[in-house]
Amino acid sequence: MTAHTLASLQKQLAARQISSRELVTDQLARIEAANPALNAFITVDREGALAAADRADAALAAGQAAPLTGLPIAHKDLFCTEGVLTTCGSKMLSNFVSPYDAHVVSQLKAAGAVSLGKTNMDEFAMGSTNESSCFGPARNPWDTTRVPGGSSGGSAVAVAAGLVPAATGSDTGGSIRQPAGLCGITGIKPTYGVVSRYGMIAYASSLDQGGPMARTAEDCALMLNHMAGFDPRDSTSLERDREDYARDLARPLAGLKIGLPKEYFGEGLAADVRAAIENALAELRRLGATTVEISLPNTHLAIPAYYVIAPAEASSNLSRFDGVRYGHRASEYGDLAEMYARSRAEGFGAETQRRILVGTYVLSHGYYDAYYIKAQQLRRLIAEDFKQALSQCDVIAGPVAPTAAWGIGQMADDPVQMYLADIYTIAVNLAGLPALSTPAGFSADKLPVGLQLIGNYFGEARLLNVAHQLQQATDWHLQSPAR
Repeated sequence: MTAHTLASLQKQLAARQISSRELVTDQLARIEAANPALNAFITVDREGALAAADRADAALAAGQAAPLTGLPIAHKDLFCTEGVLTTCGSKMLSNFVSPYDAHVVSQLKAAGAVSLGKTNMDEFAMGSTNESSCFGPARNPWDTTRVPGGSSGGSAVAVAAGLVPAATGSDTGGSIRQPAGLCGITGIKPTYGVVSRYGMIAYASSLDQGGPMARTAEDCALMLNHMAGFDPRDSTSLERDREDYARDLARPLAGLKIGLPKEYFGEGLAADVRAAIENALAELRRLGATTVEISLPNTHLAIPAYYVIAPAEASSNLSRFDGVRYGHRASEYGDLAEMYARSRAEGFGAETQRRILVGTYVLSHGYYDAYYIKAQQLRRLIAEDFKQALSQCDVIAGPVAPTAAWGIGQMADDPVQMYLADIYTIAVNLAGLPALSTPAGFSADKLPVGLQLIGNYFGEARLLNVAHQLQQATDWHLQSPAR
């Protein structure tokens, strides 16, 4: 069952060829066998999953099934899940059991999906490798000595290894697209505000956005149909009519104009990654699309702008974790101030502390105008670049990351090098645009390469259409790591 997609399993469940309990039991067995080596899951909710599967089978038998009834999924461990450990990959929340469901969790639950557990992630979503998790790194199933990407690395590993057909992720600067690319699956970051952030533990509130990760574009569309939607509890949630993100999947690509930013194909892009991207673009041309060179001249400013804005917002968001109300509290301290300091020093890992310190610095008196305001001005320039580029084409295409997956520990002593791995993804979050990663072949070392597709605001259905048509013509998305 491990190669099955949500769409195919949906049909089998509807035809009663398999029960949800059988399906969930099979997936739980795979998790039990593979997770010690892959470390994809932090928490497996076996009892909750089997109980939900039994309810799903009852609903299917009664003809009362919702669209995702009985289908197993997993949640990135920053989506609050009632009664289940929700850690955010951090010692700070290692004992936190959420008293409520995030909007995304409740929406998918209402659609009938069965959650098997919570997936590993970089601590508070801060990282590009999944190595900052206090539970240890998730491991790329194509080569377990390599990173899966981050911060949604556990979700990407779980899907790529066949432990679950789909999972939720979050994307602040590429954290859905980059691990999807490095693990050979599909993942989409919607337009900012399309998916509610209620109950999604915040890293950088103006950049964070939840989205689905699955083997195919069709499965991502099925997931997004139930993740998206207005939520009055989230002040940044967009109030707009619901849409069917699968509606354009079968649309031919004839007449599609794809923009290729010259900045995405220059120095720093590995030759084998470039070759894979060029092959995918050639396939899109055979399907009727045309390509045109465009420019995103402020691309080089995206990383410095992001690493001012995101840490600044993290400094504010993570101030709530002080050892007073919930989360880790130091066992020994003299007074309140020392309790704060010791609890935070013990609870937060090195990368999280680094970003809190940077954020506090750029927000401090005398530096706010010089750094934070300047970064916001650069953000506007980057958004204008995309506006100009998308007036010349329908979608923008390029690599997800400069290289295929690198070795665990390879960038441990050089965080700046790790930050540069997000050069092609960060600008999308600064502009609030939708973007996805779809499999585009393999590197010289037989590791997955992802093609990034970027659309205009609310262009998710078109992006999924392009990815689906590419997947209908190729088999890169069907290939699985040998395990």
